[in-house]
Amino acid sequence: MNATTPVIDVKGLTKVYRTEEVETHALTGIELGIEPGEYIAAMGPSGCGKTTLLSILGLLETPTAGAYRISGTPVETLNASQRARVRNRHIGFVFQAFNLIGDLTVEENVELPLVYRGGIPRGERREKVRAVLEQVGMGHRLGHYPGQLSGGQQQRVAIARALVGEPSILLADEPTGNLDSRSGEAVMELLSELHGRGATIFMVTHDPHYARFAHRIIRLMDGQIVDDADAREESFTTDLVSH
Repeated sequence: MNATTPVIDVKGLTKVYRTEEVETHALTGIELGIEPGEYIAAMGPSGCGKTTLLSILGLLETPTAGAYRISGTPVETLNASQRARVRNRHIGFVFQAFNLIGDLTVEENVELPLVYRGGIPRGERREKVRAVLEQVGMGHRLGHYPGQLSGGQQQRVAIARALVGEPSILLADEPTGNLDSRSGEAVMELLSELHGRGATIFMVTHDPHYARFAHRIIRLMDGQIVDDADAREESFTTDLVSH
């Protein structure tokens, strides 16, 4: 991928949920480009569509209409198995609930994306796992189980798992939601460090303080992007705090 190709490029993205009696428009006409190395936070009230947008960007859901490209490749019409392959190759997820497997060690949890990808010798997998755990400050916990770790430590392991496959973008869904303020701050500092090393990050958060760690903030309302601004602009930061 060259520097002029967006990591993510969506145009006219729409998502409609239909039941027998109700039609709910979760997203309407979303236009969004994410360049390599950007750090974007998405904000908005409950039900505004930010989680649906994250799910579509992560290929966990398909749009009802619109175009979606990852690193220049159209992905909106892929079938489930094709989406899984692209997701494993290009996207790293960090969830609010960590989603670690309790009976696997830290090392085994982080190794999973590489196992699913296939074709990587075990020795190479372990080398990658240990390198990324060192990167997030958890290299000393290889043989521990998730239940033996604090919430902040579990989220660091989850971030390592998201990074081990060298994804094009890291998608973080309320990564501090299950953490106390001190652990949340530490996780956000880690994401900032990773961004400083070149990671592309798209994060959903409800917290204006954590949103300001990003360099660009989009605000959603009723399934549409109503603000898209540089987080370092003083006027936008003041407006963010006032909401």
